[in-house]
Amino acid sequence: MSDDGREQGGHTGQERVPSRRRSRFPGISSRAYEHPADRSALVALRKLSGFDTVFKALSGLLPERSLRLLFLSDSVRVSDQQFAHLNDMLLDACYILDLEKVPPMYVNQDPQPNAMCVGLDEPVIVVTTGLVELLDEEEMRAVIGHEVGHALSGHAVYRTILLFLTSLAVRVAWIPLGSLAITAIVTALREWFRKSELSADRAGLLVGQDPRASMRGLMKIAGGNHLHEMNVDAFLRQAEEYEASGDLRDSVLKILNVLPRSHPFATVRAAELRKWSESRDYQRILDGHYPRRTEDQDTSVGDSFRESATHYANHVKSSKDPLMKLVSDLAGGAGDLGGRVRRGFEGFTGNPPKDRAQDDAKDDAKDGGKGGFGGGSEAGPRDEPPTDGPSSGDRRN
Repeated sequence: MSDDGREQGGHTGQERVPSRRRSRFPGISSRAYEHPADRSALVALRKLSGFDTVFKALSGLLPERSLRLLFLSDSVRVSDQQFAHLNDMLLDACYILDLEKVPPMYVNQDPQPNAMCVGLDEPVIVVTTGLVELLDEEEMRAVIGHEVGHALSGHAVYRTILLFLTSLAVRVAWIPLGSLAITAIVTALREWFRKSELSADRAGLLVGQDPRASMRGLMKIAGGNHLHEMNVDAFLRQAEEYEASGDLRDSVLKILNVLPRSHPFATVRAAELRKWSESRDYQRILDGHYPRRTEDQDTSVGDSFRESATHYANHVKSSKDPLMKLVSDLAGGAGDLGGRVRRGFEGFTGNPPKDRAQDDAKDDAKDGGKGGFGGGSEAGPRDEPPTDGPSSGDRRN
């Protein structure tokens, strides 16, 4: 199930020659690559009666139509006559993921590297000149695959709801507790949206099938066009340091930093993508074993939410973050949690930190010598249950 190097363009009838052999995925369901948290939300939304009608009507109240006209009037539409190399990549991405209706794509003059996919009924892909000039061919292929993944999943629904609720929050700000309720929902939607970016990153990898290129693109988004000065492995080590370093104070600051964002941090995305690229799930998709769209209607909402819950539980257990370790200890009934919390927040009081290794040894003794995730022991990463370089939004990577 791979390109033989001379596949016919099923969408335009013209012959297209991929730059190298890559697998394609006829009839693939977006559930194959969606992050568990993203997939559970989408499955639930798709099960809602009248879902498509309601949200397409809702999108008409928002500036999507205006944006589409703006791009048409003030950007360059990608075609076989304009940005032909991008057009070839778009056709190829739709061919690989078997997306029958090719979304229109525009190049917008903007030095900020960015890409987005907007629109519920008719998705539109936009890339900036800053992004086109920053990435090489294989990195750009992953970006376009990322955006096509957004279109296939229908992720624009998140953006539509977020825009609507953000506008609503302003209007109900005068109502006691009204704004707080809307803010809580927006916070949850942003978490879903961040997971949708991890899903789309995976779609980009399925299109490009070059993990290093996908991660290079994320690294360039963070550090610019100085590839000779950067190293993917060192960039990934930053993600490990970000997760494991610091104390509970840093854990809280990480949460506060990420809450207002619609996209995960670049190093985190690269680390998540590497983990998925090395998983059995990714290899099974390449081998042709993946869920089909024809099976989407039979998907269980309950099973999807259980997979999501399992993923979060496994993430807490395997995380090296101090706060996640504390949560894992609490769940496991570890002893002297009060002492660990006190030591974790010593930075707030300005008191010098104690010898944590010695304290942890005492804690382990109190726990009866238990191993596992308590007492400062660390679990290695584990694969996620079977299942998003760029973005659909304010910042592509």
